[in-house]
Amino acid sequence: MSMKRRDFIKKTPIATGGLFFIPQFIQAFSQSAKKLFSHKKLVIIQLKGGNDGLNTIVPFRNDIYYQKRQNIAISKSELIKLNDEVGLHSKLAPLKILYDKGYLSIINNVGYPNPNRSHFRSTDIWQTASNSNEYLQSGWVGRFLDMTSSQPYHAIEVDESLSLMLKGNQQNGLAITNPKLFYQSLRQPFFSDVLQNYDDTHLSEHNLGYLYNTMINAKSSAKYIYEKSSAKSTNKSYPQNVFGKQLKTIADFINSGLDTQIYYAALTGFDTHVNQVNKQSRLLETYAESISCFVDDLKDQNTFEDTLILTFSEFGRRVQQNAANGTDHGAANNVFVIGKKLRQSGIYNELSRLDNLDSNGDLKYTIDFREVYATILDKWLEVDDRKILNKSFSKLSFI
Repeated sequence: MSMKRRDFIKKTPIATGGLFFIPQFIQAFSQSAKKLFSHKKLVIIQLKGGNDGLNTIVPFRNDIYYQKRQNIAISKSELIKLNDEVGLHSKLAPLKILYDKGYLSIINNVGYPNPNRSHFRSTDIWQTASNSNEYLQSGWVGRFLDMTSSQPYHAIEVDESLSLMLKGNQQNGLAITNPKLFYQSLRQPFFSDVLQNYDDTHLSEHNLGYLYNTMINAKSSAKYIYEKSSAKSTNKSYPQNVFGKQLKTIADFINSGLDTQIYYAALTGFDTHVNQVNKQSRLLETYAESISCFVDDLKDQNTFEDTLILTFSEFGRRVQQNAANGTDHGAANNVFVIGKKLRQSGIYNELSRLDNLDSNGDLKYTIDFREVYATILDKWLEVDDRKILNKSFSKLSFI
């Protein structure tokens, strides 16, 4: 018995030149099922490992915070004050500039019912928009592509492999780190020789035919991305680290007019069980400096107005510090939304109650992360969020 088409799609990445990608299949949808391409862009950033939100957005007037974190709490004098109750980690100074301009909305206590504290499982939940006891094989961005797109490059992950978030039931995005390498790898004689046999009768059916269609569409996508993005590259100097390079690539794509609606990148290293203070400080500095440069780049090219940036982490950290001057896996956390057209900027909602934790000593969520997604899908990308998220969620007012 042949493998089901859907399973084949998910288990057969084409690998070449260190780039992994699983584009859509030509027969997947009729053109009538698609909507016209929108000029709105969404950039999704994951802080991988579970960023400590309590040391990012700090309740410096709360005595419990200092009692629970005697060695790792950030003193009031070291913070960047946002108001009389809340301060920003000092390494996030570039975000304070965005905050003051009304470009940043800080959403607190974001999570989901019955939280999972496994990195892998909680990341899957955030990437698929599932319930904590539900296992989905498609990501919410992938399902957005299923509904709206006729091209795999309408969602791009700047990485060497494609995350579950960008895998749909019938359509997938692309994973790409270097447009030139991506294009050149698909011009190798091997691929040309293989594609010359596409019309062979025995390839028109079953899985092998689908694979050929994937390769054809990948080659077309690679050519389009390379030619479009190579016409315009920023002169702005980004931080010389992996994350800075990812954002530079995304800026080049956006500023070149590439028909991509959703981008995804990640900054790793936030699993701070040991000696958290210095490690988190370095990571937050990397994040803030790179984001600031990215926003400035988009503003210089008049593309910031149509770009929304969402930053999340798969969970927060435990309120009580551990014995190794770090924090263990927690639950609810803060989410950043950056954009020029925010309806409600600043601190969106109240911080978590430190005197009313869950049974594990974690912050309780008050906003389901899928409410954030639903708001972005409905109000920014202008699609039916219920079909993509598989149920209806309340909408927030940050956009």
